[in-house]
Amino acid sequence: MAEHTSSSITIEAAPAEVMSVIADFARYPEWTGEVKEAEVLSTDPAGRAEKVRLLLDAGAIKDDHTLAYTWTGDNEVSWTLVKSQMLRSLDGSYRLAPTAGGASTEVTYQLTVDVKIPMLGMIKRKAEKVIIDRALAGLKKRVESGK
Repeated sequence: MAEHTSSSITIEAAPAEVMSVIADFARYPEWTGEVKEAEVLSTDPAGRAEKVRLLLDAGAIKDDHTLAYTWTGDNEVSWTLVKSQMLRSLDGSYRLAPTAGGASTEVTYQLTVDVKIPMLGMIKRKAEKVIIDRALAGLKKRVESGK
């Protein structure tokens, strides 16, 4: 199994509020930094995104890729790469756990990235860590600002 990177953050909001921001792909360009465009290509019977096209600009990695999403209950979403120009794989997940009696949420973001161009594992892990830390900080700011 490929190595992955994960990190957690506590957000001062209920899990449902956090998940509603995670599930709102159209607004990703407003808070993620790296995602410049997001388009939901298909949805599941519950109306949640199943396939999403993302235009990514993360400095060294610029890519137009499609991800397939799997929703597990109300507190977990995972994704896997369907197609990409630069990436061989992109697998990740957000897991939400209520804290403080449900008033706060611990969000754990796990990510595994494999690029088509050769890259040292150490550099790849550092890139994953930067992506995760920026995403969690952006998510926290977005949810806690109430926008």
